[in-house]
Amino acid sequence: MKSFAFYILSGLCVIAFSSCEKSDEFADNGEFEYMIFGDFYGKCAGEGCVEIFKIDNEHLYEDTTDVYPSWEHPYNGVFIQLPDEKFQLVKDLLDAFPVELYAEPETSIGMPDAGDWGGAYVEMKFKNDPGRSGFWLLDQLDENMPQVYNEFVDRINEKITLIHQ
Repeated sequence: MKSFAFYILSGLCVIAFSSCEKSDEFADNGEFEYMIFGDFYGKCAGEGCVEIFKIDNEHLYEDTTDVYPSWEHPYNGVFIQLPDEKFQLVKDLLDAFPVELYAEPETSIGMPDAGDWGGAYVEMKFKNDPGRSGFWLLDQLDENMPQVYNEFVDRINEKITLIHQ
């Protein structure tokens, strides 16, 4: 009985320690360049219709062009640096990135903004690693996507709200 408990405890320790390593994948990896994230709404008026941000290992930036994202190519914005307190609010978004996106054959997941419910944009960029670089437009409507992506879209929306507070 003692050995069974030992194996269970050992297994839990391995799981706990390995789950802590995920945040290091981005923050301490010299290959990571940036993540761009945001949301967009087509039938909308005003400055808040397209909110796109860029985060790297040290800073958060806001796009000043507010251009509706394309399904055909990565976002091409003009970014200005935001204060460090804003970066501190959103830096953990990197840890929430669903690696399942890398296996997606399309850049559009679900039907982003098809019914005026908006979409979310995410782009990952790694130096010299095209297998871990890409961009995706994600649906805001939960029924149109797998749960793992819905949770990430919710996190993006939460972070945008925090930035604007």
